[in-house]
Formats: sequence, C-alpha cells, structure tokens
Amino acid sequence: MNNVRIEGEENSPLFIFAHGAGADMEHEFMSQVATGLASKGIRVVRFNFPYMVKRAEDGKRRPPDRAPKLLEAFEQVIAEHASQPIVIGGKSMGGRMASMLSDNPMVKGIACLGFPFHPPGKVEKYKGEHLASLGKTCLILQGERDTFGSREECSSFQFSSQVKIEYIPDGDHSFKPRKSSGHTEVSNIALAVEHLTQFILELNNEK
Repeated sequence: MNNVRIEGEENSPLFIFAHGAGADMEHEFMSQVATGLASKGIRVVRFNFPYMVKRAEDGKRRPPDRAPKLLEAFEQVIAEHASQPIVIGGKSMGGRMASMLSDNPMVKGIACLGFPFHPPGKVEKYKGEHLASLGKTCLILQGERDTFGSREECSSFQFSSQVKIEYIPDGDHSFKPRKSSGHTEVSNIALAVEHLTQFILELNNEK
C-alpha cells in the first residue's frame, strides 16, 4: 500500500491533510474532502501515520503513536512536499497534530476538521490549551453537535485572535447531521470543502 496519496494539479496551492486516530487516509471522509478540494483547484497530499502503515502491513489494530512520533512523521511529509509555506491540517487527531506544528517555517496556516477538544463526556480532559496562544492563522471546522467539543462548549474555550471557528450545521464529529435537521452529510461535506477552499486560497494569495 502506498502511504501517500496526491490529488490535484501540480502547481496548485498545496494542502497536507492528516487522518484521525481511528481511520486511515483512505477513509471515506478523507477521500470526500480531498476529492472536493482537488475539484476546486487545491492540490491535496494525504498520508498515513506510522501506526497506520503498520496496521496496513499486518492487519492489527493499534493505538496511535505518541505525539512526538506523529509530529515527526507530519514534518517529514511537509519537508518532502512543500517548497514554500503552505496550509496543513487534518481530521480530528490529525488536525490537532497540525495545530501543534505552527512553529514550522513551512506552515502558513492550519485547518482542523472536527477538533478533538476532549474525549466524549470528559470535558475535564481538555486538549486545546495551545489554541489560546496560537501564532498562525487557524480555521477550525466543527460540527455543532460534536461530542468532542460542541458549539455550546466551544463558546467557553479560549482562542487566540488567529483562530476562527466555522460551525457545520447539526454536524457530529464527522459533520453528519440528523435526518430531522433538514441538512445532509453531502451538503455538510460540501460546505466544509467551500470553507477550506476559501481559507487555503486566501492564504496562498497573501504575500
């Protein structure tokens, strides 16, 4: 299995997109977002963290690597694919790792899709302290009903002026809404892609 997948035209603005804790870069959510971005003129690089590479090799489920190993793998992908400062991001854990790489000189901006502020039901185990002092532009796309940090909860969290949150209507951690909401998973993913495209292109056009 190839552990990097690239979509989009070669000289387009680049987005490096990391997967979440439980599913690899080929997960449907990852594929839908990457394909959507590529259709809007963004070049997307997806990759697997080391523990997912091992899972693909032997089929054994294993927990994510510890943060230093995840960050090292992420930085290697940036070093391989970025020739100028770019936007990086990810789904859930992948987005949290991206937000911890704001000091990397090749990182111009960060996009987090479903930020895991805390494990479901454990608000006291907060994992977003560093967002209060983040120095790089950061977009967080958060489902309104996300059990890892709902819209209501996010209103009480501290964020630096560089962090902007856009809420996905009635979305859960993967932006899926309830049928009764009148929204659909397809429309919510499309909305996320629109927000991401605008964010990446605006940063890319800044000198």
